[in-house]
Amino acid sequence: MDQQLVPVLAAVQDFLQREHGLWIDGGSRPALSGRRSEVRNPASGAVIASVAAGDAADADAAVQSAQRAFASGAWSGLRPAERERILLRLADLLEAHAEELAQLETLNQGKSIQLARAIEVGGSIEFVRYMAGWATKITGETMEVSIPAPPGARFTAYTRREPIGVAVGIVPWNFPLMIAVWKLVPALAAGCSVVLKPASETPLTALRLAELAQQAGVPPGVVNVVTGPGASVGQALAGHPLVGKVSFTGSTEVGKTVGHAALDNMTRLGLELGGKNPMLVLADADIERAAEGALLGAFLNQGQVCAAASRLYVHRSKFQALTEALAEAIAGMRLGPGLDLNARVNPLVSQRQQQAVCRLLERSRAQGARALTGGGAAALPGYFVQPTLLVDVAPDNVAAREEIFGPVLAAVPFDSVDEAVALANDTRYGLTASLWTQDLSAALNIVPRIQAGTVWVNSHIPLDPGLPFGGYKESGIGREFGKGAVESFTEIKSVCIAH
Repeated sequence: MDQQLVPVLAAVQDFLQREHGLWIDGGSRPALSGRRSEVRNPASGAVIASVAAGDAADADAAVQSAQRAFASGAWSGLRPAERERILLRLADLLEAHAEELAQLETLNQGKSIQLARAIEVGGSIEFVRYMAGWATKITGETMEVSIPAPPGARFTAYTRREPIGVAVGIVPWNFPLMIAVWKLVPALAAGCSVVLKPASETPLTALRLAELAQQAGVPPGVVNVVTGPGASVGQALAGHPLVGKVSFTGSTEVGKTVGHAALDNMTRLGLELGGKNPMLVLADADIERAAEGALLGAFLNQGQVCAAASRLYVHRSKFQALTEALAEAIAGMRLGPGLDLNARVNPLVSQRQQQAVCRLLERSRAQGARALTGGGAAALPGYFVQPTLLVDVAPDNVAAREEIFGPVLAAVPFDSVDEAVALANDTRYGLTASLWTQDLSAALNIVPRIQAGTVWVNSHIPLDPGLPFGGYKESGIGREFGKGAVESFTEIKSVCIAH
């Protein structure tokens, strides 16, 4: 099948040709060091743009800008309804620039333009509109207290939620725009000022998001973006004494270093980390539906999804039928650039990620796993890995233990529900899981036994802005989405009045 390439908009070409700086105090500025870094297209490896390469000094400048803006009350002092209206205008601007943002994301991250349109941009717009409404719904409580002294005294007590101050959002490279929005908008709804640190590989849409936020009416200094290496910029932001909260999404290993840096100042912390997510297919499951779910759950965004289904546990009676159907479907997936509407599998984000996935596949095969289809890098320009289905995967195989973050699915048979649950829980992670069955009683009995922050039944991967998202064990601390996302950017103050 021939390529069907989406033509690149003139607005996207113009944006790529800019000399992008850091976004601090309402405008673009170079890094203090003057250094810059290249941005590449994963489908070809070609340089498509360059951005300022910030460091710890630039991180400090951004935090100082955010702190001044917060202290001024230019945003934190607005009526909640005014913050809500500005955030709704931001959603409208994201919608007006939807195709531009989707193309930028595809060219920079590598994902399918259809995924960028529907999820990366479309999901972001829905999220902003949902979260904007919480700006007017932040509440405290009144309570009756039983303070015994002085005799005869009466007390009125209540709590209030106040914005935490400067919030830092550290954003990964798999969904750069959407996860930046997940960090930014709840913090803004709560009245905070924000510093975003996008991944070094995918900085472009965060910079455009900051421009659109200011165009929507967010005052200068309230939204700042510092591009640059995580080892310098990310650590400096996490450990900055003026930061009230750090919200990080990324690998568990990096999340631990961010957490240690924040702990020195008792900075509030939210961590959405790695996953090794199981998919359990019971004997009565609809095999055709389960196969479709596995293809989506494992290969969406080339498996570069923290919630991806990477371990497939199938009742032995259905194992051969399901793996054969999956192998045939996976082998027929067409590889190509994200702008190709006919491509089913797109490149990974970087050469480093491509090499990391291929090394894990080599280790897995050395430990006894067998690839029914795929198994390594594709012979194409850019950073492609063949979609891979592994079988003969022992419990201690790297494909069953480590987060691969690529288009790799490991399939394992089981004989009993107890065995399946034990296998699903045999991991240091606990982000998501899915259960496939037509037996409602079985589903309701098994769900509480699975150690994961989200358990889907007969689906895998869909998220909703109102449904809390986060993990057990080493998959993180705290939850994204819903009322709790906004409240996590607030402090609770107790007020007690004697009268």
